[in-house]
Amino acid sequence: MWSFAFLLLQGAAPAPPSPTAYEVLRAEHARGADMHTLRAALQRGDTLVQRLAVRAVGRMEREALMGELMPLLQSPAASVRREVLLASAQMRVVGIGWTVLSAPRPEPDASVRAAAYATMGRSAPPTAEWEARIAAGLRDEASAARLGAARGLEVYYRRHRRALVPADSVTRVLERLQEPRGEADSALPLLVALARHAALLASPAGSVPSASWLAALRAHPDPQVRRVAVLVQPTADALRDPSPLVRMEMLRPTVPLSTAQLTAALSDTDDHVRLMAIDRLPRAEGAAALLRPLLQPQRDWRTRAHAVAALARVHADSARPHIVRLARDPVWQARAWAARAAMVARDSVTLRLLARDPNPNVQLEAIVTAEDAVRALGRDHAGLVLAGATFLAKAADGGAMDTRHADAAARALERISRTHPVTWRDPRVALLRYVVRFRDVHPPVSGLWLGQWLRDADPEIQRIAGEALPGWTTTVTPYVPPPFAGEAELRALRGATVEMRIRGKGRMLMALHPDSAPMAVVSFVRLAERGDFAARTLHRVVSNFVVQGGSPGADEYDPATSYFMRDEVGASNRRGTLGISTRGRDTGDGQIYFNLIDNVRLDFDYTVFASVVEGLEVMDRIQEGDVIESVRVVRTASSARRSTGGVR
Repeated sequence: MWSFAFLLLQGAAPAPPSPTAYEVLRAEHARGADMHTLRAALQRGDTLVQRLAVRAVGRMEREALMGELMPLLQSPAASVRREVLLASAQMRVVGIGWTVLSAPRPEPDASVRAAAYATMGRSAPPTAEWEARIAAGLRDEASAARLGAARGLEVYYRRHRRALVPADSVTRVLERLQEPRGEADSALPLLVALARHAALLASPAGSVPSASWLAALRAHPDPQVRRVAVLVQPTADALRDPSPLVRMEMLRPTVPLSTAQLTAALSDTDDHVRLMAIDRLPRAEGAAALLRPLLQPQRDWRTRAHAVAALARVHADSARPHIVRLARDPVWQARAWAARAAMVARDSVTLRLLARDPNPNVQLEAIVTAEDAVRALGRDHAGLVLAGATFLAKAADGGAMDTRHADAAARALERISRTHPVTWRDPRVALLRYVVRFRDVHPPVSGLWLGQWLRDADPEIQRIAGEALPGWTTTVTPYVPPPFAGEAELRALRGATVEMRIRGKGRMLMALHPDSAPMAVVSFVRLAERGDFAARTLHRVVSNFVVQGGSPGADEYDPATSYFMRDEVGASNRRGTLGISTRGRDTGDGQIYFNLIDNVRLDFDYTVFASVVEGLEVMDRIQEGDVIESVRVVRTASSARRSTGGVR
């Protein structure tokens, strides 16, 4: 009797409590090592916890887990149903969006329908049937759903541009949707324009855009929409557009311009436009005469650098004296440009000088001999070591395999593996791949030496070593980043903003997004409050694309963090957002980038963790070599009192 009563009491025992939002975020960071927490959150969580758990499963990108999310397509919460669709796209599962849209009971929420159409574009195969299914959303009565369909078609045409000819009926609907139907949604016209442009790229010999549609693009108040008009059909009027975003598009190498038009662009008020015009001058008649005034010492270093590089392509002999002068410039970026120009002009004397420049970014541009490359391997600069390894690998492709170089590369790999973090992946991978070439001809770098790399912290290094040792039993061990941030640290970042000052350019105010990218925000704030970003260079500026910086080596390869960051994808790369640069899945190293335009093609692949709310004009003025003067994190007074369980 007592045992029966005990069983009844056991059966009546309350279920374990649902995981908290913080516990779900921590489980997401574990990338599959804590599936118990995620499954419990999917089954018992409230709306917020379920949504976070669905997102976490999607970010694991394991298609086999889709079955665990399917029941939540029946959730009463639209936000959960929408998150399931986004997770399916992240996992590249085909057909989940159509499952929702073709259900017996129509999906009532426009945002869920939008996600269904958008995610089909990422995962659907290239057939007319699937194109029609996505395009059906263009006729939806809700602006949000039409936006999702336009986004879906844009990525669909872009992904399948060699395998699908877009239907004329669909492209005409896109053209008719250029203007929203009375809503204030500024994103719809741009995404519709991008989708139509993607369709044109997918069928260059197919349908011709209508004149009325192009006229609507050119007259649109959004400069990003007008920029798409230039992509579709450049016109001389665009060179006089009030927005540099549009004028820059006219300076692309594929746009034919007269000498008079290029000459006029040399006096443009925007530095990006002006420098792009200089880069185009080698194609112009009388280029040398047009370049001569731009080479004068009173010109700023960027003008002189671009002009010298352009002249080297036009007339190498005339360029050499200017290359020599540029090679003595106090600004190291100018000397790097001198090295590139010297390569074009075959100025070996200047290259020998610059190969021993005190700045490693100059040296790497001037490597022309194996001795230069071996010397580069001894430096503590990831980009320079990578350049040296790359030079030796190309020489080996040509038959120049020297065991002394293999020994130097092996020593360099051992040294940087002891003294530098795992995020020095690029030079380490290049060095190991080079040394592996000698495994059968040089015993010091064969079996036992290669075997040590099977225990490396970086799975990519393990994989390369394992492939070089086919007789060995090897298992690649996943990389494990540092632990997830503490609950109090996350709580303190709710509502925080960041003030970034660019030397000589001004101030930007940015809102952080700890809800969608908690660990990216934490990593950025830790670096900022340690002072790591102060005085660092914005080394990469690609007009109408991105600005990148934050590297201690002022290059692509020297990391800002000592660990690889987990990707926290999902937010869109809209103009003015900030993201984390990576080398592939879960390899963020703390370098940041600014989106100069809506870069929708980066969505689902890069973490977006902040957005500029004041100072977009400062972002637009950033040029190669500009410096981050300071980064200050401003926390709200109430953030310390808020619970992380309230993450939304």
